Amino acid sequence: MKVVAFNGSPRKNGNTSIAIGAVLAELEREGIETEIIQVGGKDIKACNGCGKCKDTKDGFCVIDKDILNDCLKKMYEADGIIVGSPVYFGSVTPETKALIDRAGYCARAGGYLLKRKVCAGVAVARRQGAVSVVNQINNLFILNQAILPSSIYWNMGIGKGIGEIKNDEEAMNTIKILGENMAWLLQKLSS
Repeated sequence: MKVVAFNGSPRKNGNTSIAIGAVLAELEREGIETEIIQVGGKDIKACNGCGKCKDTKDGFCVIDKDILNDCLKKMYEADGIIVGSPVYFGSVTPETKALIDRAGYCARAGGYLLKRKVCAGVAVARRQGAVSVVNQINNLFILNQAILPSSIYWNMGIGKGIGEIKNDEEAMNTIKILGENMAWLLQKLSS
């Protein structure tokens, strides 16, 4: 089994990466292979609404000069997916939004290629907006018939400076439990 995570923060080793890493640590503890892909700060174009993915139906985007099709390949090969983003003015980062929109359209057009994968969104905020960001990410999964594990609270934490999320004990526990529940679900589905 494998879970691939996408870090939508331009800070490669910031709070979002720490949160994603906490989920991945629980998965690894259960023997599940993990990988993290840096999306924030990378070249990923916004969806232009061309609809070509509906014509090709291959699950990939005709815009092939950025990282999206590589991300899609990783998603399709994985058993589980995590997408994390910090909150930017109450929303996901532009790179995360491009990933959500284009991956969502391509996966649906290819025949719901994320169907029954175990998926979760994770958000980190300075103060507010994290619930909205988790919901935005989860729309990618819900609209593609994925299975979303839960935790004891929303998959979110508070932190501005790098590493501050570690001071949010409730968030770190919530994210740890998300990883435990995700591992349990993956194991149940594979047995």
